[in-house]
Amino acid sequence: MSTFDIIAFDADDTLWHSERYYAQTQSEFVKLLAHYRGEEYIRAHLDEVEARNIQHFGYGVKGFALSMIESAVELTDGRVSGHDIKAIIALAKDMLNADIELLNGVSETVAQLAARHRLMVITKGDLLDQEKKLQRSGLGKYFQRVEIVSDKTRESYERLLAEHSIEPSRFFMVGNSLRSDILPIIELGGSAAYIPYEITWQHETAEPPTGQPGFHQLEHIGQLPALLAKLEEA
Repeated sequence: MSTFDIIAFDADDTLWHSERYYAQTQSEFVKLLAHYRGEEYIRAHLDEVEARNIQHFGYGVKGFALSMIESAVELTDGRVSGHDIKAIIALAKDMLNADIELLNGVSETVAQLAARHRLMVITKGDLLDQEKKLQRSGLGKYFQRVEIVSDKTRESYERLLAEHSIEPSRFFMVGNSLRSDILPIIELGGSAAYIPYEITWQHETAEPPTGQPGFHQLEHIGQLPALLAKLEEA
């Protein structure tokens, strides 16, 4: 009998690259407004606007686009041109249409684990965008369940586990965000593998838990099958 009923994966920056596109778009946004303000000021202001807008727009490219437009209006005291607004919208469309690039080892690892475990995706963001990403990734066939949520909190995970009749002790989460993917699961008594990504959005930063037997940190996803095999032997 398997130790875990479900192995769940975050999507963005766990299965495929995402944050690098936000960073690239932010750089293009800075260039667009450079004749109004300094680079660091623009970046800091966009971060501030994005953080305060999460409660209104949620996570994802569309909310990011609205935050860029709002920032542009504020940074230029309302003088931003229609041409620049159109350029910002084009940046967002480029993000939505960007190729899905899987992280190294993801395709092989997910296929390997699917042969032994029931797999699930739990991701936050825009419903349409995330559904399209999963479809275009080629990974959809490996997951029995896909849950796209507005945010990842202890309460949202608790609700999902109850809906699927999964005991927290038999649930294993894999993700790149300590705040969203790891800490809520550890608090519930589940297990999780933290796999840091090359870029971490400041809103997702947190301190790793200490002295928690359910917490594991890996260098890359290719180490996951060995970890799960070891935990099942214990």
